Amino acid sequence: MTARQRFFPRLAPNPDAFGSQTEKFARFMGTPQFLVWMTMFCVMWLLWNTLAPQSWRFDSATMGFTALTLMLSLQASYAAPLLLLAQNRQDDRDRVSVTEDRSRAERNLTDTEYLTREIASLRLAMRDVATRDFVRSELRNVLEEVLEERQGVEDAKAQRRRERERERFEREKDRDEKEREERERR
Repeated sequence: MTARQRFFPRLAPNPDAFGSQTEKFARFMGTPQFLVWMTMFCVMWLLWNTLAPQSWRFDSATMGFTALTLMLSLQASYAAPLLLLAQNRQDDRDRVSVTEDRSRAERNLTDTEYLTREIASLRLAMRDVATRDFVRSELRNVLEEVLEERQGVEDAKAQRRRERERERFEREKDRDEKEREERERR
């Protein structure tokens, strides 16, 4: 057995599309353009039903323009729910926006706290890092030590050179004395 087919398809309007269209209309109702068009419509209605020939009139001035009053009441009865619908949709968007703002603020706070911790750890690490003045003073001290050692080495070399010269002088002196003694013996 097959399901019964409908002659007319079932209408399933998209609620978001309907809400979007009603919002557009509600937005239009809040513009100066709408007020100008509505004022022109009412003025034309009143002029037509007061100045036109009696057979052309469709709303009686003696009855207080009942049709115009009915149309304006009908428009107001539809305008209020449309405005409320637009306001509810705006509230929903605001709620989503507030939720997103709150989560963004939480992420920003988390990022800020992380950066604060990183900066604090860098400051602590910077305490252990040698400063330029400290490095300069240490280099100066090392240079002085190297120069002192070098001077000491040069002094030691000079001392050894003097000792060698003295020894050579002494040997030459001894040799000269031996030669003189030998010459004297001969």
